[in-house]
Amino acid sequence: MINIDKGVSIILHDWLDVHEDELVHFITDESHLREAEAVERWAYGADAILKTTILNSQLVQRGEVIESMADIFAKENVIIGATNFSFITTNAIKTAVAKGARFLSLPLSCADGSSLLENDFIEMDPRTTYKDARRILNALKGTRYIHVTTEKGTDMYFDIANRTPGYFNGRAARKGLIGSSSFEAFVAPNEDETSGVLYLDGSFGYLGKVENTVKIIFEKGRLVSAESEGKDADKLISYIKSFNSDNMFKPGELGIGLNRISKIRGISYIEDESAFHTFHIGMGRNIGLGGRQEAAGHFDIVTHNPSITADGKPIMVDGEIVC
Repeated sequence: MINIDKGVSIILHDWLDVHEDELVHFITDESHLREAEAVERWAYGADAILKTTILNSQLVQRGEVIESMADIFAKENVIIGATNFSFITTNAIKTAVAKGARFLSLPLSCADGSSLLENDFIEMDPRTTYKDARRILNALKGTRYIHVTTEKGTDMYFDIANRTPGYFNGRAARKGLIGSSSFEAFVAPNEDETSGVLYLDGSFGYLGKVENTVKIIFEKGRLVSAESEGKDADKLISYIKSFNSDNMFKPGELGIGLNRISKIRGISYIEDESAFHTFHIGMGRNIGLGGRQEAAGHFDIVTHNPSITADGKPIMVDGEIVC
């Protein structure tokens, strides 16, 4: 664990490079007032202009409240999304960034009561993840199909023709950039094309660690079945249904974790999906990630030790980058 003030300094100084007199809009919810106070202390010492908005945590995941703030965002230098849920995939953020704002997705949800800003994994060096990300992105250039397998039986195909992959490593230090505390390479696969079987053995994102491996079948870009020993499969399906949004059953992202400090602990979904030696499938909305799929939310399911090829060329073998 690190001191929360050190965590704030990593975010605002190292990742966002906030300067004197810049307007920083810190958007959080009622469960993260301690983090808001720490950001206020840092901004005061750095002579930055801080605006803090406290939202109802129950409203953020669906995105409507964020979309309603689009006109406000367009006038700001730095926007930090620090509620329990990510809203990086909303149109409001996409529009604000296009007009010159820079945005950091910083979902603070932690199941053990700690602050994400106190967790060691945010100390990961962005330069190391940049090097790893460039290797992967270069390997994906011009690719049509990504094939993912695992020793447990995962056998998935993703069509990424004409989709541009990207990466996150915390940094969003220039105008028009989007950053995320999730350190990953990602691509939004073509909708209605993802297919295969996933043996999910890592994390359910917001719901924490998987207790028993879940066998999930995807057909034509849709999750069609899930089964497991115990209650894990039922828990997953119930959570997806709770959004009352059919597109939450559709994968919108393929991600590869790049944070060598992160582990799948089931405490922070950001840490889980960032963990090195893992890949994740982001379900639901992918606006802002290069896709066109709207949904009532976005969450990620994380699996260990993938072997990944791009049009037959190896990118990862058992979770190790080989390209």
